Amino acid sequence: MGLLEKLKTHVLTADGAIGTVLYGYGLEYCHEEMNVQRPELIEKIHREYIAAGADIIQTNTYGANAIKLARYGLESSVQQFNEAAITIAKRAAADGGQFVLGTIGGIRGIRKSDATLDDILATVEEQASVLLAGNPDGLLLETYYDFEELTATLNMLRAKTNIPIIAQVSMHEPGVLQNGMSLNNALHELEILGADIVGVNCRLGPYHTIQAFEAVELPAKAFMSAYPNASLLDLEDGRVVYESEADYFGRAAVELRDQGVRLIGGCCGTTPKHIAAAKKYLEELSPVSEKHAKPEKIEIVRDAEPAKFEPLHEKVKRERSVIVELDTPRHLEIDGFLEGAKQLYEAGADVVMMADNSLASPRISNIAMGALLKSTNGVRPLTHITCRDRNLIGLQSHLMGLNALGIHDVLAVTGDPTKVGDFPGATSVYDVSSMELIQLIKQLNEGVSFSGKPLRKKANFSVAAAFNPNVRVLDRAVARLEKKIEHGADYFISQPVYTKEKIIEIYEATKHLQAPIYIGIMPVTSYKSAEFLHHEVPGIKLSEDALSRMKACGEDKERATLEGIAIAKELVEVAAQYFQGIYLITPFLRYDVTLELMKYIEQLDEQKKGVSING
Repeated sequence: MGLLEKLKTHVLTADGAIGTVLYGYGLEYCHEEMNVQRPELIEKIHREYIAAGADIIQTNTYGANAIKLARYGLESSVQQFNEAAITIAKRAAADGGQFVLGTIGGIRGIRKSDATLDDILATVEEQASVLLAGNPDGLLLETYYDFEELTATLNMLRAKTNIPIIAQVSMHEPGVLQNGMSLNNALHELEILGADIVGVNCRLGPYHTIQAFEAVELPAKAFMSAYPNASLLDLEDGRVVYESEADYFGRAAVELRDQGVRLIGGCCGTTPKHIAAAKKYLEELSPVSEKHAKPEKIEIVRDAEPAKFEPLHEKVKRERSVIVELDTPRHLEIDGFLEGAKQLYEAGADVVMMADNSLASPRISNIAMGALLKSTNGVRPLTHITCRDRNLIGLQSHLMGLNALGIHDVLAVTGDPTKVGDFPGATSVYDVSSMELIQLIKQLNEGVSFSGKPLRKKANFSVAAAFNPNVRVLDRAVARLEKKIEHGADYFISQPVYTKEKIIEIYEATKHLQAPIYIGIMPVTSYKSAEFLHHEVPGIKLSEDALSRMKACGEDKERATLEGIAIAKELVEVAAQYFQGIYLITPFLRYDVTLELMKYIEQLDEQKKGVSING
């Protein structure tokens, strides 16, 4: 009798975590390598789960794909590890006739940029081909947080084989996926796409897994599975532990059966003891064929309040728009900064932009200064948000705080690594890249948290992305812009440009884009600062003409400032011909220099209007 035939009349027990048992042996390296290094140990673990009552065991291949093995330098061992794994599992199950599933683990978490969908499908196909050659009783797709990845993988595998496929999602919050989709809808879609068994595993313990299934309707044809963790995880002396009694897990298995689940196993923290308890409680129970699912809780998500200001990406499509940047202080004296920001705003800047510890050097928090500018001087702030300094928890909290303060203009950047800054020993976080951050901010605009949980109200962010045109191959930089647009970027702000030719080149390379671009202009005030920018600051290159002109000023500070302004005006004149958006970067809090450039932009626009009227 095949697996699916058996599930028509039985509630089956699967095995628990292999990784947890290996972890208990002190093996914290590549667990899939143990298939060839310690095959007797892997077989021992399989037999322990079988002795505990598992009707189904899975191969030790969760991370046995080229992308995951690459972190250990073992990407060339895909065939070796998978062949060994299925041989071991089938040998262990031979005497008792247990079903053997070939396991394929999800690759993406939050960071979609870690691997493209094409790369994922290629590496999964490589792994699946080896597993299928070993004639498993089914394939188990587990720990998929990214629903797009799971559906694409399921589609690809369904076209390759007719054996049973189990497709399991993982949730951060009970009943809702990372993308905000309900578990009920997700399992229904997986069934339509050809999964024979649909379910969940990992992240949540028994309590929240049961809770998640309460609103899930019985599928029309597919069966349901659940592999909860033993409990929520904890840390003890630096090691991950799961506090859960086996008997509690067994009783929870009965409640999962009551929710219509027919295949019940365990994920992180579960051991043969947990599976033995589940088997004991489930052994005499028949499957549930009817169920009254709880109505899904409809969360009312309020619309965001109407924006007090026109979004920059809309204004710049109509008329001239100027962003000015003013770095927040490195010290605690803020009067000069507040005065400068006020003057720049009153002179006509649409926003005053503040970096987020640029060059990985600590400055006064831009969210604090943005709130001060807004409350004391009525200045509209635009804050950078870097992926470097905050994990996902901190990023969401930071963004929710900005929204609560009424600060809705943000620039999402990956951020300079800490090794370039004042504290090279500090840790760079980078839970996400700028692309995922843009996407997550837009998710907040839909009223959905990073974990998929409703936020009761939509945020109202206008999201800028960074653009570095100072590269050898501009087409590659433009391709990144196109990807950022796909992730939700509303407009772009460029690194400073120092040649007229580069401005025109940028225009020609980007004129097909719908998202507008603000061209960065940053005046230099001395030859030393020009050399520093040119040679040491990533993404900035000055022209030879600009460098020679600044060098000719020698030590004359006033002459150097005037020459720097003159160079910047020449660049502004060209930029204003091709772009509606101008981004002025204030050097060393010299806001008088930026004010001079703002006046020049105004003069150019007045001259243009005069020519248009007279013409």
